Amino acid sequence: MERSREAESAVEPVIMAYYVPERNFEPEKIPVEKLTHIIYSFTNVIDGEMKFRVPEAAGPKLKALVEQKKRNPDLKVMIACGGWGADGFSDMALTAQSREKFIESASKFIKEYRLDGMDMDWEYPGISGAGTKARKEDTQNFTALMKGLREMLDRFETPKLLTFASAGWKRYYDHVEMEEVMKYADYTNVMTYDQVSGVSIYTGHHTPLGEIRSKDIEGTPFHTYLDSLYQSGATTDPHPRSAQKIVDFLIKEGVAPKQIVIGSAFYGRVWQGVRPENNGLYQKSGGIHIGWMPYHQIRKSYEPDPDFERYWDDVAKAPYMYNAADSLMISYDDTVSVSKKTEYVKEKGLGGIMFWELGNDTKEEGSLLDAIYKAVH
Repeated sequence: MERSREAESAVEPVIMAYYVPERNFEPEKIPVEKLTHIIYSFTNVIDGEMKFRVPEAAGPKLKALVEQKKRNPDLKVMIACGGWGADGFSDMALTAQSREKFIESASKFIKEYRLDGMDMDWEYPGISGAGTKARKEDTQNFTALMKGLREMLDRFETPKLLTFASAGWKRYYDHVEMEEVMKYADYTNVMTYDQVSGVSIYTGHHTPLGEIRSKDIEGTPFHTYLDSLYQSGATTDPHPRSAQKIVDFLIKEGVAPKQIVIGSAFYGRVWQGVRPENNGLYQKSGGIHIGWMPYHQIRKSYEPDPDFERYWDDVAKAPYMYNAADSLMISYDDTVSVSKKTEYVKEKGLGGIMFWELGNDTKEEGSLLDAIYKAVH
């Protein structure tokens, strides 16, 4: 059948939620009316096939999620394969035979659960993430895998979506043939979060929208650190990462704006032992960051706490909070920053916005999803 690419026909930006079933899984309470897509996370590559690790637990939850299309018939329910630390991709994609085995399993999976498509979350082709196997051949094999998945999905009677999660930093794209891959994908879901990662001893914006230049952070410990990496040749880029920066890069590389979906973080990253200079931003912490925190906990515990002061960085177009009493700094997305990201998507003509992940949002009024939905509409 002839496939019409969804990205080319979408009138409004997509609102795409990654979703990990919550402990108190109540599918009827998921706000599907405010979503265009929901991506159930995750399946894994197991024995070369796409499977749930515990199908007896996950399978019924996915089926219950699909049933929620009764509340929003336009909702696309998809399945994600992979995630951070998920292995098996390089071996699975290595040969035409191994790819076909996986593709056939994906086809059966989509039929069984009556899904609208799938999201490939290989972190990362050609680059080991969290100790996953990587080969130089991954680059071409990823292209071949996406081509095979596209051909399989096109054999269904109804249109099926193919998306993939991509990194918010440039080195990833040295290992992916974007021009070829985007012939087969409807969207690339760019993970524009963890831009300052969980292994950083320096504070910074982990999910900024606005482009930040080296000169914007001069005089800070973070600038000294980045500059030392650049001067030593450990990195070829002296500037911090951001959504705007990677979007401009991808468009320059030839990716159609309508196929780019940027990410929002429904969680924050917290550092301790942070000195008060610059209200804790771009400072050295007392060690590796102490953890991540779902937005609903930030809303409940941090936003009303008088010891925490919220600051807005107009360059990064991102909020952060600092607690001088406990020397805590938190980088996160709030309702203001996700609204600005959504407005940017509309102004730039991008495909839409996605987020990791829906279960981290507050159930109260004025949620992050509410802010995104209002900005779209």
